[in-house]
Amino acid sequence: MKILCAKYVITSATEEPKKDHALVVEGSQIKALGPVSDIKDKFPQAEIIDFGESIVFPGLVNAHTHAPMTIFRGLADDLPLMTWLENYIFPVEKHLRAYWVYWGTKLAIAEMLRSGVTLFADMYLFEKEVIRAVEETGVRATLGEGLFDFPSPSYGPLEKGLALTEELLKEFANHPRIKIMVCPHATYTCSPDTLKRAAAIADRYGALIHIHLSETREEVSLIKARYGQNPPAHLDSLGLLHERLLVAHAVQLTDEEIELLAQKKVKVAHCPESNLKLGSGIAPVPALLEAGVCVGIGTDGPASNNDLDLLGEMRTAALIQKGLTFDPTRLPAQKVFEMATSLGAKALGWDILGALKEGYQADLCVVSLDKENLVPCYEPFSLLVYSARAGDVTDVMVAGEFVMRRGEILTFDVREAKEQVKKISQEVRDILAQRN
Repeated sequence: MKILCAKYVITSATEEPKKDHALVVEGSQIKALGPVSDIKDKFPQAEIIDFGESIVFPGLVNAHTHAPMTIFRGLADDLPLMTWLENYIFPVEKHLRAYWVYWGTKLAIAEMLRSGVTLFADMYLFEKEVIRAVEETGVRATLGEGLFDFPSPSYGPLEKGLALTEELLKEFANHPRIKIMVCPHATYTCSPDTLKRAAAIADRYGALIHIHLSETREEVSLIKARYGQNPPAHLDSLGLLHERLLVAHAVQLTDEEIELLAQKKVKVAHCPESNLKLGSGIAPVPALLEAGVCVGIGTDGPASNNDLDLLGEMRTAALIQKGLTFDPTRLPAQKVFEMATSLGAKALGWDILGALKEGYQADLCVVSLDKENLVPCYEPFSLLVYSARAGDVTDVMVAGEFVMRRGEILTFDVREAKEQVKKISQEVRDILAQRN
């Protein structure tokens, strides 16, 4: 049993930060919380860890990424989405190898830990390698193999991809830190039949479905020309719009589509920096939230962002809405923090995460108030959203165990991951040189 003490404890995004408070962690759960003196008196035998002038807060949730794509960071920049995908990413992914995915994921996890991410959603290829990295590093994830109409370098034909998805759903049904979701890539890469078959698997297991949706104007125009409907209506006609659907991006939406998503209880992963970098636009997040849609925050992949800094993503999410609407009160810090914690956890199917309360899992982070950019601290939510950045997180705990302590990642060798990804980048360069 451990007592964690700090100057401030943020228990949830909907409550004011608690000053001079402590948490009691027993096993993987939070057993109690309260003023430091009260907690010490009540649990005299517990180990005391005093973080001093720090903020303890719920672990952040990266609601959409392609973690292994650290191996492609900076490969092709300043391009529209479809040009970036079809001319650069898809061609090099034809040569994707399992060990690329494993080491790329490990590097991604190190980067995410340094910005306070304890749970992430991943849609990619060779997902068993992502799972292996998650199991070894001690973090938490909701994961799924990307499904396409065309052959995958991971599993080959679609039939095998669907079978693999079902295999993973069975194998990890009761894993304490991993959930499996069904991941048809997008409406433009998956036919109606593929989408229905993916949905049928998700329905059998009560699993989440995760898909890219309405990311660009070009996508909307393509789907309308192909099927006579915009992407949300197209998915609705196939029976995919429901409370177990998590859509990434949702940038190009009409008011009617926002209401439809709200009515069907669809979840959204907002990826502001990727959307800005690819010139896709700005998602109507305030309207989605006001309609009652659960909106989390994601970084998207590190090849289109190009980082996995969720602290920075929170800041961007808040600032672009203020600039877009000429209203500095839009999307305030506390609401953005809610998107990055409890709403993100809900979107990924983890109801026992996103807050530091009795009975919840002990997934938490610590930021030291000794950092130059974090002095002084008038308001902890404001400080975390507008001032903190990757590298300011000193400690991370997942399921009651430290995975990072005093700035050192404990569960794996980060230097090894960096060296392996550097070697992989040379292999990628050689492949590109052969193409040219």
